[in-house]
Amino acid sequence: MRPETTMTPSIKAPLLSRRTRRWLEPGLTYLFMTALAFIFMIPLMWMLSTALKGRWEILAWPPQWIPTTPHWENFTEAFSRYPLGRFMLNSAFLVAANTVGQLLAVPLIAYGFARLRFPGKNSLFVIVLGTMMIPGHVKLIPLYTIYHRLGMIDTYWPLILPAFFGNPFFIFLMVQYMKTIPRDLDEAARIDGAGTWTILYKVILPLCKPPMTIIIVYTFLWTWNEFLHPLIYLNTFDSFPIQLGLSMFKGRYSVEWNLFMAATLISILPILILYFLVQRQLIGGIASVGLKG
Repeated sequence: MRPETTMTPSIKAPLLSRRTRRWLEPGLTYLFMTALAFIFMIPLMWMLSTALKGRWEILAWPPQWIPTTPHWENFTEAFSRYPLGRFMLNSAFLVAANTVGQLLAVPLIAYGFARLRFPGKNSLFVIVLGTMMIPGHVKLIPLYTIYHRLGMIDTYWPLILPAFFGNPFFIFLMVQYMKTIPRDLDEAARIDGAGTWTILYKVILPLCKPPMTIIIVYTFLWTWNEFLHPLIYLNTFDSFPIQLGLSMFKGRYSVEWNLFMAATLISILPILILYFLVQRQLIGGIASVGLKG
C-alpha cells in the first residue's frame, strides 16, 4: 500500500496573480487614458499641420499630416496681417477686469446667503439661482437698450459691469462651500473682537481657495473665448478682443485657413498655460466643491 500523501495548496499562483494585477491594472488604465488623450489631441495636431501648410496643400486629397515644406512664416504673416497682439492685450484687460469683479462680488454675496440672517433670504437665493435658467440671448435687446441710453456702447463697460454683480453659478458654488465651514470659527473670531468684514476676509476666504480657483479659471476661459457680446457692443477695430480679431481671417467668399489656424494656435496658448499652471488646484477644487456641496 502506498503511503497517503497530503496535498499542500500551492501559493505561488495566487502570488503571481497578485503581482500581475499590481502592474497590469494601472498599466491598462494609463494605456487607455493615453489613447483617449491622443484622440482628443487630434484636432490640435491638425490645426498645427494646417498652420504649417501652403494654401495649395490645405485641401489636398488624401490629407497630408506632415507638410513637405513647413511654412513657419504663416505665424508672422498672421500677426502682420492684423494686430493680433493688440487684440490679445484687449482680451487680457477684459479677463483681468472680469476676474477682479467676480472676486469682489461673489464672496460678498455668497457670505450673505451662507452666514447672515435676514428676512426673505431663501426666496432671494432661489431668485438668484432662477436667473441661470434665463437664456442669455433673451437679455440681449433689453441690455443693449440700457447700455445705449447710458452711452456705454463701443466701450468696455457692458463687458465688465456684469462681473461686479456676481455670476449666479459662482455664487451657488461659493454658498455651498461656505456652508461646510464650521460656524465655530465665526464665533471664535467674534469673541476675539473680529467684525463681519474681518471674519469674511481673514477667516472664511482663506479657506475658500478651491471655489476661488474655479472662479478664476472659468472667468478667464469664458471671457477669453467670448465672441457674441463684444460683437454687439464694440464698433472700434482697435478695441476688438482676440475672438473678433480671429473672425477677420474669414472673407466673404473664402477663408485663409493656414493663417487662421496659425492665429488660433497662438490665441489658445494663454489658456493652455493657465490650465497647466492650475491643473492640480482646478481638479482638486472641482472635486472638493462637488463633495462638500
